[in-house]
Amino acid sequence: MTLTIRPVTEAVGAEISGVDLAQLNEAEFAQIEQAWNRHSALLFRDQQLTDDDLLAFSRRFGELDPPPVQEHGRQSPEGYPDIYVVSNVLDDKGAPIGALGAGEAVWHTDMSYLATPPDASMLYSLEVPPTGGDTWVLGMQAAWATLPDALKAKVRGRRIKHDGTYNSGGYLRKGVTPTDDPHQAPGAWHPAVIAHPSTGAPSLYLGRRRNSYVEGLSPTESDALLDALWAHIERPDLRYQHRWRVGDLLLWDNRSTMHRRDPFDSATRRVMHRTQIKGSGAPRAWAEAA
Repeated sequence: MTLTIRPVTEAVGAEISGVDLAQLNEAEFAQIEQAWNRHSALLFRDQQLTDDDLLAFSRRFGELDPPPVQEHGRQSPEGYPDIYVVSNVLDDKGAPIGALGAGEAVWHTDMSYLATPPDASMLYSLEVPPTGGDTWVLGMQAAWATLPDALKAKVRGRRIKHDGTYNSGGYLRKGVTPTDDPHQAPGAWHPAVIAHPSTGAPSLYLGRRRNSYVEGLSPTESDALLDALWAHIERPDLRYQHRWRVGDLLLWDNRSTMHRRDPFDSATRRVMHRTQIKGSGAPRAWAEAA
């Protein structure tokens, strides 16, 4: 097979074909890594991966992070603590086997409420519903590049609070006290514009909206600026919509993308296994935006 790379949109994402991720050689991985740094998200179709294969491919990008603590705690297959199950399926006792259910998952960057968020995440599909459950990926480098100059000026040198009270499905994280006060909410402050550690390219870094706050502004000013930034990223040309098939693997860079999920019929089954790459460092401000 010959590895080929095809961009899926101008703003973000590329599909890589002609490669078996369970039998990957060094030259192929070098091309994959280069494409990942260029396109921020990569799609691989028609893969047949065991959990061990998924872990082996994931670890080529770095050390793995343990799964997040979601509404049911940590949900992992038995014997695989570094894999996180995203699913609406219930076991024979009526308990969820995974997190996030069948509802919508709003725009977010994985675990950006930590001081050092994971560099990347990947999602591998085992079961997919006939309709719904699409994953959308948003190119945050393109979001910054297309941001009007007036908004760029307002956000330069600012930090934004990234809230950890609720997950992307709107569920309260296990063990967290609920709050809608951004100053009381658990989370981390990150630069609003960050530099990619490998390429130096700037990205708008919003993370998630609920309990978000722009440092140094009044509540009214913060909300107004955030409203404008979030309205900007609604541009259709900044995003890629992925319609899942069994055997798809989608990899995204948390430093230069956000993602969300469409809801789907809860009577159908969706089972995904996810891994995440440990953060190589805290997000750092892009020098020209400091």
